[in-house]
Amino acid sequence: MALYPFRLPDIGEGIAEAEIVAWHVAVGDRVEEDQPIADMMTDKATVEMTAPVAGTVVSLGGALGEKLRIGSTLVTFETGDGAVEAPPIRHSRESGNPASSAPVTEPKVEEEKLDPRVREDDGVGGKVHASPAVRARAKALGVDLAAVAHQGDRVRHADLDAYLSYNREYRPGSSARPDETIKLIGLRRRIAENMAASKRHIPHFTYVDEIDVTKLEALRADLNETRGDKPKLTMLPLLIRAICRALPEFPMINARYDDEARVVTRYGAVHLGIAAQTPGGLMVPVLRDAQERNIWQLASEIARLAEAARSGSASPAELSGSTLTLTSLGPLGGIVSTPVINRPEVAIVGPNKVVERPVVRDGQVVIAKMMNLSISCDHRVVDGHDAARFVQAVRRLLETPALLFAG
Repeated sequence: MALYPFRLPDIGEGIAEAEIVAWHVAVGDRVEEDQPIADMMTDKATVEMTAPVAGTVVSLGGALGEKLRIGSTLVTFETGDGAVEAPPIRHSRESGNPASSAPVTEPKVEEEKLDPRVREDDGVGGKVHASPAVRARAKALGVDLAAVAHQGDRVRHADLDAYLSYNREYRPGSSARPDETIKLIGLRRRIAENMAASKRHIPHFTYVDEIDVTKLEALRADLNETRGDKPKLTMLPLLIRAICRALPEFPMINARYDDEARVVTRYGAVHLGIAAQTPGGLMVPVLRDAQERNIWQLASEIARLAEAARSGSASPAELSGSTLTLTSLGPLGGIVSTPVINRPEVAIVGPNKVVERPVVRDGQVVIAKMMNLSISCDHRVVDGHDAARFVQAVRRLLETPALLFAG
């Protein structure tokens, strides 16, 4: 009999701790070398931990949502032939976890081995691998496995559980449902912390203007009809083009503010954060050097980044370094929005839904396609006058689409 404590390795430069966001094993499980055992989230990425040895799991180093310091014991394995009673867990004070007199265990749903014959195309995302048990459960719930974010080579029960936790429409309806308590862990906790810090530290103000996009929508339709093998254009690439053309006159918008140093850095390049909804919550991949790309390149990069965010394959570099953020709810965009700034940036732009409505033009009532554009700014850095002038500059470009392509 031999005990092998597997300590959390250094999983990134400057990383001091990581949060447990998923367990793939439970106490008593027999594991093989390199088998996935846990998912750990840092402030930069989610990393899958694998077993360094074959053996039986004796104890786990913490519960879901707890943070462990680098070097703390993540899992203890018994690698000999004899059985051993699980020792009591004593979490390190350094990790901030209270001591416990019993091993922490998580309920485990038995998974069947992946049947290589069950590899169906579950949607536009391509081949989705899952065990027959997971596939049958998803089918019964009406869940498209292609929409379920997962780590590794297949969708597991834990991935499906996480998806269901944040998608209430897949839960069975009833006349009265019991209350439930859901612990915020992983990405959802990170979102909560970031949003709270943004509202706590930044004095927000929001400015909204309306834009007649009738000509722009006609241009977009014409471009899509003749696009060939190019990606289909949405409103976003054209809006990004307008933002990039307007920003040189308003450098205070494309900036970041260091609260502690009290220093504002104004950026020449536009590294645009694109807020993307994923099964686990909101993520903001970064479209770098947006000012250098044409509308087709912008469309391709937006699609690539959105898919990387949804699938969980976005790299840490693709999720950091934005200088301005664009958030859009697409057809759900409503009339107006007051988006929360992606700290430490100083502004965030939010287009709303395009709607047809009557407007007065040259004394005549006509039907036009109108879109409201919102911007939230950090009032410590951006004045209301500057925000209004910036949005109006963007409006002029969008209402006269030829200016988007003028030299």
